[in-house]
Amino acid sequence: MYPHPMKKRLQAGEILLGTNIGVFSPHLAGIIADTQPDFLWIDTEHMPYGPESMDVIPVLARMRGVAPLIRVAWNDPALIKKAYDVGAVAVMVPQVNTAEEAARAVHYARYAPEGARGISPMWTRIAGVDWNHAIKTANEETVLVLQLESQEAFDNLDEIKRVPGIDVILVGPLDLSATVGTITETGSRQVQEIMRAVPARLEGTGIVAGTTLGEVADLQEKIRWGYRLLNVGSPIGYGVQVLRQHLGTLRRDPRGEQA
Repeated sequence: MYPHPMKKRLQAGEILLGTNIGVFSPHLAGIIADTQPDFLWIDTEHMPYGPESMDVIPVLARMRGVAPLIRVAWNDPALIKKAYDVGAVAVMVPQVNTAEEAARAVHYARYAPEGARGISPMWTRIAGVDWNHAIKTANEETVLVLQLESQEAFDNLDEIKRVPGIDVILVGPLDLSATVGTITETGSRQVQEIMRAVPARLEGTGIVAGTTLGEVADLQEKIRWGYRLLNVGSPIGYGVQVLRQHLGTLRRDPRGEQA
């Protein structure tokens, strides 16, 4: 529950695997937790939800030993603060393109003296975690994930990685594909060359390379390349694929009589 070991596990070089909840439902969060992911990606960038819609999901995840990883909509101090206050172990900031933007995200994510995040971790009231202890030790647990989603960010990676306080740089293949001229073609040579280069460029910095993909073979390849925090699709996406297959089979062969 608290402190969650996500940060220590990343620092120890472990591979962490999570998945995207998709829909903000405590029931779905509980079912996903049964599969024992290391983290639960809760998205507020593209999904039509704000912090209030998460309700107890981050606390439920913590209670099940799963790190809630909340992606905020932008590099904004109010959004980052609310994500941690609702229970995030990790906050992901999208589209960080420069060292200056990275430094701002670190400043927004940590309590003084390391940053300037306002202090009021409301999730502790629900979870029964000691308020004072959580405040005094929060910087030791806080995980900050910055997304590399553009050619500009890749070009500035050497400057970005020198910013202290970054735990993970997560490559977003879809947005990246647009900026290299192959929009939606995440398997393009341009995207894959950048993805292959990122872990090597981060060696020795203490920053973990992360990404998000759906196919197991693609995820295994990225692990071979040095990625250690990986989002494994979404249960809804995988479930829809299986349902589509089953419906197709039953419509083609409703009685199971075809050879």
